Amino acid sequence: PTFAPALATFRDLSATGATTHASAAALVGGYLAVWLAASAAGALAQSTLARATLLGDDGASLSQPLTAALLIGAGVWQFSAVKAACLAKCRHPLTFFLERWRPGLPRAARMGAELGMHCLGCCWALMALAFVGGTMNLLWMGAATLFMTLEKLPDVGRWLTRPAGAALIGAGVAAFLV
Repeated sequence: PTFAPALATFRDLSATGATTHASAAALVGGYLAVWLAASAAGALAQSTLARATLLGDDGASLSQPLTAALLIGAGVWQFSAVKAACLAKCRHPLTFFLERWRPGLPRAARMGAELGMHCLGCCWALMALAFVGGTMNLLWMGAATLFMTLEKLPDVGRWLTRPAGAALIGAGVAAFLV
């Protein structure tokens, strides 16, 4: 869902003759390639944590220190300059495309991969919180998806990022102390 505004912006450029269905498909392909690699890394992390008996059957942390570290790490990431830079690209896809525009399918795929990397830079720490709430918990994952979608909206998201970071750090400290 967080990619939908960028794809819609890219498709809107078709009114100018700048894009085609094939270039939109190439953009999606580049984006998906990044997320498939990230998914593989996440699956490896889940497998490793499960083998170390740090996760339950639902994919949720069984370890107080792991839970605290994930919450605090995600909270700190919300304040990072890298997160802010990535988020700026995701919040303003038209600017992103105008800065990188070159015609052709390979270039569209490259823009998709670059946008995927920015999206991953925004979301990876929040996605790691799946190990807190449970990778198999649909409510937890739905809430995370909703938050990440709202965070990428320019008018709404700018009010969410830092308060969420503070809340995550607070939750991590509380998890550590419990």
